[in-house]
Amino acid sequence: MPAPLFEIETSPALPDRADVVVIGGGIVGVSAAYYLARRGVTVALVEKGRIGAEQSSRNWGWCRQQNRDARELPMATESLTLWDRLAGEIGEDLGFRRCGLLYLSDDDAQLAAWAKWRDFAVGEGVVTHMLSSEEASARGSATGKRWKGGVFSPTDGTADTARAAPMIARGIIAAGGSVHQFCAARGLETMGGRVSAVVTEKGTIRTATVIHAGGAWASSFLNQYGIRFPQSAVRQSIMSVSPGATGLPDALHTAEISVTRRSNGGYTLAISGRARVDPTPQQLRYARQFVPMFLRRWRSLAIGNLEGWKSGHETLARWKLDAPTPMEARRILDPTPDPRQIAETHARAQRLLPGLKSVPVAARWAGYIDSTPDGVPAIGELAGLPGFILAAGFSGHGFGIGPGAGHMIADIVTGAKPIVDPRPYRPERLEGSAFGKVAEF
Repeated sequence: MPAPLFEIETSPALPDRADVVVIGGGIVGVSAAYYLARRGVTVALVEKGRIGAEQSSRNWGWCRQQNRDARELPMATESLTLWDRLAGEIGEDLGFRRCGLLYLSDDDAQLAAWAKWRDFAVGEGVVTHMLSSEEASARGSATGKRWKGGVFSPTDGTADTARAAPMIARGIIAAGGSVHQFCAARGLETMGGRVSAVVTEKGTIRTATVIHAGGAWASSFLNQYGIRFPQSAVRQSIMSVSPGATGLPDALHTAEISVTRRSNGGYTLAISGRARVDPTPQQLRYARQFVPMFLRRWRSLAIGNLEGWKSGHETLARWKLDAPTPMEARRILDPTPDPRQIAETHARAQRLLPGLKSVPVAARWAGYIDSTPDGVPAIGELAGLPGFILAAGFSGHGFGIGPGAGHMIADIVTGAKPIVDPRPYRPERLEGSAFGKVAEF
């Protein structure tokens, strides 16, 4: 039972040339292409599988400012404004609602950390409310227990992970761009040291600018050109239940379980941060740079299996442009969900929220969450490959900030004033010490 996804029909004919080619049809790729097309830029997006079929449809759907790392908060704030506008611009429902996000806790240290973030956020113009025990227990009445405290962020919200990326892709086409599914980008051609074309399995597109928003595939793609991009992915397992539960918060996070109301009235259930580490050649190559991240999050991680090795997204192998690549062998990363984690997720959810006990399971799935060593995305043009803009390593935060990231990329390409300061995301920062600042949240 894979993650739900709305499938769309896309452009049949591959163009001979385009001002910009976007590689990757997740939320970041479609957002970048959408904002470029709206500015009259000729843009073609190529996706090896289906639009939104990997992590963009396999996450919680949260669009939040709450508890964002300071480097990501401006982009999160701008993204919420863009989420508000997208449905009206495109004429399609993306399932976005500012329903507010509720965090509940019995841990004094965690509550203190949330209060500290609230104090910081006030200076950034973000509204968030610390909840007393009485307030938290009232908002969390569906749990039937008393809480020490919590946080409620009223301006944050959720969007429909099954619809968001596909509907934005429709917006690209409506704005004059083209979108090509089942069309893997095998590699690049260069002229004078600068990008001059993208070679796909269906033909070559001449272009001077390429945006790579290929998620967990980014580092192996760059390795074809001798460019090191430290990236590592973990396998997280999630499940959903059918409609039927009533009285639950729309979006709730606790140490035990996190739940999100889906557009159909069902709920997505997950254990925050819990994941399997599937060893791969790429993980071994960049292991040292991920030591700080591992030390911060090791309690939530467990060793997985060889599925990641076999999937090919973190290979160190080189491939040819005139033969099938690992992207064509694995059109969609659809890893096996961890049955133990799924069982524990379901048990925890039923224990904390009795209203879920009589609701049947709808689906179970897993996804590979790609990360940088500091947990902040890498976005910007690569000095070693002029004309090539990287947008990867969103570290499990990409869905909510996807529109802002796409808008910023469009700003960079067109020479407009960036919607947010792009400097915190510059890829070259990862060339420094492995022991840099790891994102707090």
